[in-house]
Parts: sequence; C-alpha cells; structure tokens
Amino acid sequence: MASHRRPKQPGRARVTVFTATAAAAVAISAQSAHAAPKSHKDEVKHKVDKLYEDAERATEKYDGAKEKQSKLQKEVGNLQDSVAGGQDDLNHMRDDLGSMASAQYRTGGVDPSVQLFLSSHPDNYLDKASTLDQLSSKQVGALKKIQDKQRSLNQQRQEAKDKLRDLADTRKELGKKKQQIQGKLSKARSLLNSLTAKERAKLAAEQRKKDQQAASKVGGGSSSARAAAAFAAAKSKIGSPYVWGATGPSSFDCSGLTQWAYKQAGVSLPRTSQAQLNAGQQIGRSQLKTGDLVIFNSDASHVALYAGNGQILHAPKPGASVRFEKLEYGGQFSTGVRVG
Repeated sequence: MASHRRPKQPGRARVTVFTATAAAAVAISAQSAHAAPKSHKDEVKHKVDKLYEDAERATEKYDGAKEKQSKLQKEVGNLQDSVAGGQDDLNHMRDDLGSMASAQYRTGGVDPSVQLFLSSHPDNYLDKASTLDQLSSKQVGALKKIQDKQRSLNQQRQEAKDKLRDLADTRKELGKKKQQIQGKLSKARSLLNSLTAKERAKLAAEQRKKDQQAASKVGGGSSSARAAAAFAAAKSKIGSPYVWGATGPSSFDCSGLTQWAYKQAGVSLPRTSQAQLNAGQQIGRSQLKTGDLVIFNSDASHVALYAGNGQILHAPKPGASVRFEKLEYGGQFSTGVRVG
C-alpha cells in the first residue's frame, strides 16, 4: 500500500541555511545591479580619457606638421620671388653683353692694321683700339657674372623644387594626422553616447566639483612679471573650449593656450609642447611658480601653466574647456620650464 505519511518538514537549522543563502544571493544581486552601471561608467570614462590622450598626442604632431607647412610655404615663396628677380637680372646682363658684342663687331669688322693704314687720324684710331681692349675685358667680366648668376639660379630652383616636394609630403602627413584625430574623437563620442543621461550628468557633476576644488586652491607668487602676465591672460580664457589645432583667442589646444598666453605677455613661444620644452630653463616640480610651463609625459605631449599649490591651468583635452586642475590630472610630470 502506498504510504500516506506527511512529508518530513525541514529542520530549523536547514531553514536558516536556506534563508541566509537566499538573502546573500539577493544582496549580491542588488550589489551587482548597483555596481554594474558604476563599473560601466568608470570603464567608459577610462577609455574615453585614453582616446582623448591619444588624440592630443596626434594634435601636437598635427600642430608641428602645420607649422612646418607654413614655414615651407614661406620659404618656397621667397625662393620663387628670388628666382624671378634673378632671372630679370640675368636677362639684363645678357642684353648688356649683347650690346658689347654688337659694338665690338661694328668696330672690329675690319682688320686693325688695315684700319690704321686707312685712317686719316692714326691717333684717333689708337684711342678706339684702346677702348676696344677695355670692351673685351668688360665682356669677359660680364660673361663670368652671367655664369655665376646662372649657377645661383639653378641652385635656387633646385632648392625650391626640393622644398615643394617636402611641402607635398607635409600636406599628406597633415591629412593623416587629421584623420587620426577625427577617428579618436569619433570613438570617444560613441563611447560617451553609450552612457545613460544620468551617467553623463554624474560625470559632469564630478568634473564641476573637481574644477571648483582646484580653483579654490590656486595661488602663489610668479617667477617674473611676464610669467604673471601670461598666467593672467590664460586665466581670462577659463571656459574656452579645447579645439585641436586652435591657438585662440576663443578656443585652444594645450600648446595653443600657452603660446597665446605668453604672446600677450610679449614672449614668443614655439607652437608645440615638444618645442616649448626647450623654450626656457628646465626646473623641478618643487621649483615651480605661478606662470611656469609644466610639461607632461615622456614624449612631452601635453603642456600647462602652473597655478600654484599643486594646481595647473590648461586646455586639458578634446571635449573639455580651459580650467584649473590638480597637477596630477595633466599626466605624468616631465619637467617645468621657466620662460625668460
């Protein structure tokens, strides 16, 4: 016969274990639900920051290539003007030589001894013969000048040709750098768009808080009146957007801001952060004063102005604006530069 006994009830200890396990599972699930968005947000921010860092490196290379292009264009223009002017000079020299040759032909068409024999005024002929000798000497000198000028023009033409070839290569390089930058920025935008509106708002709020904290801590003496003036100029541009390749006055990249700021103080800085590395006396972190340049990363791919108390003022990255931040946020400290 089938058993009609009631099923055995689990013991209290067993029920307690089941309950604890279920509670733990619920807690872990709840924790994961909260952690996942945070993890995703942080992961996206890390990837975006890396893309922006790569884009800035490409931007500094783009700036260098653009500066080289501008320099080459000017040099080619000067060479072409010089060649055109030299060709005019050469044409005049050839005309003068032609006039000398015509005069020589007219006076030297008859044998000199016959001219002397037929001349009714031998003294006049001897004077003419003397002039003829001088004319030959001038002719030789003119020929030498023409040869030298021709050689110089050929060299200038070759130099212009080489620089035009360099200019074409530089333009290709500019195009590649531009594509690299646009590719990095496009990926960064796509990643940011993968965040929810709430996550993007939280990132923006965190950044505003950092900006306010950094701004409240700046201060300290400058190394010179020019450094103070440059810092004041840069400070007036807080909130201006980072735009790759921009040198102001309404938008900047990192080296564009420092170059523009020092220009307002009457100091001419090179265009790129790599070149600005050698724009003055290199100093250690402990020696930094307000207005000094701060160079970041082993490849000197970022530059900022020191703002005192461990803060910097800079155009940080694409998608951001000119602002104060902790020095550590600029990247790996390389060196300070005190501009004379």
